[in-house]
Amino acid sequence: MWAPPISGVHRARMFARLRASALCRRDSPVNSAREVIGWWETRRIPFNLIVGSTGILTCIAVGVVGLGSELLFNSEFGLPDPPLSALVVIVLYGILANICFTGGWVIELILRKLWPREADRFATLTFSLGTIFSVLLTLAPAVLIGAAGIFKLLRHLRGIPTHAG
Repeated sequence: MWAPPISGVHRARMFARLRASALCRRDSPVNSAREVIGWWETRRIPFNLIVGSTGILTCIAVGVVGLGSELLFNSEFGLPDPPLSALVVIVLYGILANICFTGGWVIELILRKLWPREADRFATLTFSLGTIFSVLLTLAPAVLIGAAGIFKLLRHLRGIPTHAG
C-alpha cells in the first residue's frame, strides 16, 4: 500500500516527541560530572537495545537477500565471504557505536566548561540525534543490499543478464 512521504513538519513533530520522551529528556539540570556520566550511562543499555534490534533486522534482511540470491541465481550476492567475517564486523560495529556513545558525555563535559547554560540542551539533542543516526546507519546495509537484490531480481525477471560472462 502506498504511503505519502513524511513532510518536514511531521518529521519535526516526531523528533520533538522523541526529545520529550523519558529516554531523551532531562527532567532537572545536572550539576556535576558524575551526574552527567550517570545520565548518559543510564541510557547506554536502551541505546544498545535499540541499535542492536535494528542490527538484527538488518542481518535478517541481508540474509533473506543472500538466501534468495542463492536460490534464484546460484550466487552468494549480499553474503560475506567468509561468513564468519560478518560476525567480526558486527562486533566491531557495536564497539565503535559504544565509543561514539561515550563521546557524547565526554563532549558534554567539555561543553559544560565552555557553555554551561547550553550543556543540558546539548545532551538531549545529541542523544536524540545520535540515536536516530545510529539506527539509520545500522539500517543502511539492509536498504542498500535489499535495493540491489530487488534490481537484480527485476533484471532476472526481464531476462536481462545479471552479470557478465
